[in-house]
Amino acid sequence: MLMTLGTPPSQAETDAWHDVIAAAHLQDVPASVPEPGRTETAGKLRVQSPNARMVHLVSTTPDGSYDGVATLLLFTEESSRHTAFLDALVVRPDARRRGVGARLWGAIRAELAAAGRSSVSTMLELGGAGEAFVDGLGFSKVLPLAWYVQRVREADAELPPPRLPDGYRFADWEGVVPDALADEFARAHDVMRDAPGGGADERTPSWDTERVRGAARLVDDRGGILLTSVVLAEGVAGGPGGSGGAGESVAAYTELVLRDPSHTRALQYDTVVVPEHRGRGLGRAVKRRLLSTLTERHPGVREISTSVADDNAPMLAVNAALGYRRERPAGIFQAKL
Repeated sequence: MLMTLGTPPSQAETDAWHDVIAAAHLQDVPASVPEPGRTETAGKLRVQSPNARMVHLVSTTPDGSYDGVATLLLFTEESSRHTAFLDALVVRPDARRRGVGARLWGAIRAELAAAGRSSVSTMLELGGAGEAFVDGLGFSKVLPLAWYVQRVREADAELPPPRLPDGYRFADWEGVVPDALADEFARAHDVMRDAPGGGADERTPSWDTERVRGAARLVDDRGGILLTSVVLAEGVAGGPGGSGGAGESVAAYTELVLRDPSHTRALQYDTVVVPEHRGRGLGRAVKRRLLSTLTERHPGVREISTSVADDNAPMLAVNAALGYRRERPAGIFQAKL
């Protein structure tokens, strides 16, 4: 039987959902990749995205347990209201090849049609059960990428301290951007719109201060931790806590997330260098800075993982210099409806 999960779900519903996710992870993902924590699962189910309507679907067995789950994000911002993102479609390994995935996909297609969406995309491991499942559903790979991993203690011990050219300085914070830097930080975020996107239909709207703050609050509301390091240019040094001085601008930034504070692997989010400051080693420097901040504030984290598009040569070069190693291939897949 299929049903839509309410928001917020009960503890029992969250546990049943997490059991499916954890079992599939052990089956489908290399053993080196830590499984999702319950805090991460509960946060995604409990807290809605500020930029999408989230639909959580479950397939239940006669005894009431879950044998499959799916999450669909129907974007609500005008620039992407024609498309959607399939965040998860997972069938418990012992329930596969029994039509569970097909039933969930049928319900997803109905949601997409009712919302008037013309496409849907998803991120998948290459060569795994997910890619095999979507192969016959009209999906095609629009952006090849891979996951890369950096070992925190080894990198922090082996890499030289971060250095900046004259006229630049570092600032760091945890959580929401300080008010004094909010406008500049939003402007730097807007540069991400020139990152490789392949042929995916999703279009990132302009970043403003509210969108930047909302993204940070979402991580916190879901029980995670967001760390940010930035490079500031052309100004008088500001006060403590990352506040900027007069005339300072954000020249580069990088973000890192612990989706569950107990995790031993952190997730690298965006790294951006504003165009007029490129070619000065700021991308490498700011990522090295955040590595030091992470080891100081969260010594239990052993690894950082990040996904990079295969055609993003500048970031691949930066990561290679910082000791990242390729772990496994993945891709963004999209289906036209």
